[in-house]
Amino acid sequence: MEEATIINNTIAFVKKELKDAEGGHDWFHIERVFKNTLLIAKEENVDALVVSLGALLHDIADPKFYNGDETIGPKKASEFLISQEVDSETIAHVVKIIQHISYKNSLEKNVEKFTSKELEVVQDADRLDAIGAIGIARCFNYGGFKNRALYNPKILPNLTMTKEAYKNSDAPTINHFYEKLLLLKDKMNTASGKKIATQRHAFMETYLQQFYDEWEGLK
Repeated sequence: MEEATIINNTIAFVKKELKDAEGGHDWFHIERVFKNTLLIAKEENVDALVVSLGALLHDIADPKFYNGDETIGPKKASEFLISQEVDSETIAHVVKIIQHISYKNSLEKNVEKFTSKELEVVQDADRLDAIGAIGIARCFNYGGFKNRALYNPKILPNLTMTKEAYKNSDAPTINHFYEKLLLLKDKMNTASGKKIATQRHAFMETYLQQFYDEWEGLK
């Protein structure tokens, strides 16, 4: 099967699977990550099919919506790619990307890490969608989905989170900026990712200052 056909079939599959997804993890999130992946990949020596499929399938079954089960996404992706007659080496690489892309997994200590240029590109693209204007919108959308407080000055961010603490957190949405979003700029893997992240990071800092000024009634 031609690569373009595989990608088009994958897009159709993901759209169907995520048609009822939460607004921050829906098809439009996947589409943005896919576009950013292709943009970053232009400057990197990577396998185009692997990064395309990794971007399109990275959230096919996000564990946070499946009671924390981290096996469903890789299984769904693998079964679909087998149905598309994708070679086993590509499937294995895409599955590794799905298993290692998330921020929470970077908090895990003493576990074997997987690295590849393809993972780095898709990870940067995914993290870019978590910051800037879109990142802010997604953050509050998910906070509303989980019925979390916007902000509580008495509840301080946890800056030494473990993976389990991150997964189980029900802290106010503003805390998530300090526990993840503001940390992503310095965790970018590629030069292109770092450049885009710098601008989006600055926007978040401006937003937070405005938020606090309004909270205190200063503006």
